[in-house]
Amino acid sequence: MIEEMRLRDLGVIAEATLPMGPGFTAITGETGAGKTMVVTGLGLLLGQRADSGAVRAGAQQASVDGVWIVSERGAVADRVRDAGGELEPLGDGRAELFVGRTISSEGRSRASVGGRAAPAGVLADLADELVVVHGQSDQLRLRSAVAQRDALDRFGGVPVAEALAAYRATFDHWRETDRELTTLLTDRDARRAEAAQLREAITEIEAADPQPGEDLELHQRAERLANAEDLRVAAATAHDALSGEDDAPDVGTLLAEARRALERATSSDAALEALAEQVADLGYRAADAAAGLAGYLADLDEGGPHELATVEERRAVLGTLIRTHGTLDAAIDLLQSGSARLAELDDDGDRIERLTTERDAAATALDAAAGLLTAARIEAAGRLGDAVSAELRELAMPDARLSVEVTEGALSTSGRDDVAILLAPHPGAEPRPVSRGASGGELSRVMLAIEVVIAGTDPVPTFVFDEVDAGIGGAAAIEVGRRLARLAETSQVIAVTHLAQVAAFAGNHLTVVKANDGSVTASSVRRLGGADRESEMARLLSGLPDSDAALTHARELLALAHNR
Repeated sequence: MIEEMRLRDLGVIAEATLPMGPGFTAITGETGAGKTMVVTGLGLLLGQRADSGAVRAGAQQASVDGVWIVSERGAVADRVRDAGGELEPLGDGRAELFVGRTISSEGRSRASVGGRAAPAGVLADLADELVVVHGQSDQLRLRSAVAQRDALDRFGGVPVAEALAAYRATFDHWRETDRELTTLLTDRDARRAEAAQLREAITEIEAADPQPGEDLELHQRAERLANAEDLRVAAATAHDALSGEDDAPDVGTLLAEARRALERATSSDAALEALAEQVADLGYRAADAAAGLAGYLADLDEGGPHELATVEERRAVLGTLIRTHGTLDAAIDLLQSGSARLAELDDDGDRIERLTTERDAAATALDAAAGLLTAARIEAAGRLGDAVSAELRELAMPDARLSVEVTEGALSTSGRDDVAILLAPHPGAEPRPVSRGASGGELSRVMLAIEVVIAGTDPVPTFVFDEVDAGIGGAAAIEVGRRLARLAETSQVIAVTHLAQVAAFAGNHLTVVKANDGSVTASSVRRLGGADRESEMARLLSGLPDSDAALTHARELLALAHNR
């Protein structure tokens, strides 16, 4: 429910606060006073497209703020929290939700939900759960087949909803199976070529039998074999220098003499003790290096040309794999992953057979589900036609007969039904689609009748009607007001109207007041009661707020509405 809405610098409205609350709120005002801006402001709070032309002349930006009363739990609360917003608990399972929208004169738009900045799309998501708006453009939407089918589904309630949910689950399974089968059949040649190429690659890799890191090991081995003589000479020379071969003094002996000389002198200078330890450590290291070089020379395998040729031949085999697959690891990975892919490709024939059987079974199940959905819609269509026809009789269309026709159409996610709302406005007239057989005033009443009937099975928190009474007057207008009041018993109703017969039934009457200072027109909003309301009703009836006859008529209308 919309508790309150505040407008600033929107169209001709400089600043206004609209107290809404539960029940039926009527909004009236002189032509050009800004009633449309109220609906425009509400549309902005519902995530509709922002237009910089709505910013009041001379202002930098327009703003709209609203306070909604929502449940602390449910789809609305979840969406607000997903957007990072917060609700203000009221302590009775309800909470206040603050939303806002600004539009700059340059066309930039910003939205806020629950105290946090949010995309306008979040407002639109909330609107789907909170509000149904009806204006002239919405009457045009009632002319579309999709809107008529949606109206029937809403009225159908649980039976249609369950049948539709079951149908959609079956449809999704059928569509996915059909898509997979179509892909297999369409790409059969490409998949065969892929399998042949993959099989050839796997055979080549298996024949080579590469091992992780083998290419690096072979490279190092080839380098060692190719330079074996140089390596032997280097190691032998170093070993001789360290071990003292051929009666030459070795490094170890020289370091031992140096150590002993220093140790003998440490008694005279303690600083030499640390140097003696360093020399001793060098001796140990020299001995270790000499032993290591001896072991290296013992293990050095010169191999010869034959072994080098064998290594280079193996490297050539691995090089072919590397050029083909990028790296040796990639080739090894392909051997592992490619086998699974090849098994999948080789199974195409069996898969096609299995999927064909599965798709045929899914198609049979889909046909059955579509039949159940059609049956549920046909049953609901009869009830909807009867209920709306009864409402139309009360809306000064006593001889009108509305029917809902369900015929077979193209398969879609919503079933295979085409739905058409037909209207026979008087006896003997052939029922014609409401899109072609209803005038503007008749369409307004048909739309209202449908909403009143549907509200019994699919209530909406808030309805907004923008001049739903267009093209009607007299007794028909009184009945429109009566039906809006009835709708307000279960939902919040906000109606912008120019008819006193409609406004009389509102429990909350707001008027948009225009003032002119000679240069800028500014409007504000006032809540009416008592004599002020009677005066506004008289103005709506005759254009003269102080006409005695009009005031008398206004009081009669208010009394009629009070005793409805």
